[in-house]
Amino acid sequence: MTVRHRLIRRPPAAVWAVLANGSRYGEWVVGPDSSRPAEGDWPQIGASLEYTVRLGPWAGSGRTVVRDMNPPHRIELEAESGRLGTARISIEVRPWGENSLVIVDEHPLRGLGGQLHNPAFDFLLQLRNRRMLSRLADVVEQTSRPPAEHR
Repeated sequence: MTVRHRLIRRPPAAVWAVLANGSRYGEWVVGPDSSRPAEGDWPQIGASLEYTVRLGPWAGSGRTVVRDMNPPHRIELEAESGRLGTARISIEVRPWGENSLVIVDEHPLRGLGGQLHNPAFDFLLQLRNRRMLSRLADVVEQTSRPPAEHR
């Protein structure tokens, strides 16, 4: 299990606006080369996105499904990666003054990823999720206006 957090200098509604926009998934999630809507209305429970991951000449596909949500505070996803199995990804958005504290909790659920889960795997997830939170912060902070300054 890996847990990472990041302060994003925008209110929770601005973070949620990006999380709730399925067409922006590829801008902040690390891994997918492309993504597209699959089923339902993102981010409603049961809605899904399909994605393609490319590593050199290798390409694989996967799907991410919304399992639970509580706008603008939490979205729970299940990423399905074929033979590699599935992972649970919980993204929590907490108010932090005028900003947001975003916490990502990810762990394998089923399949090969769950069977091979070990500290080295967690280390790689930590690196990936640190980069993902950095990208999310960039997208949110570039998209929305900063909070009004107090005088």
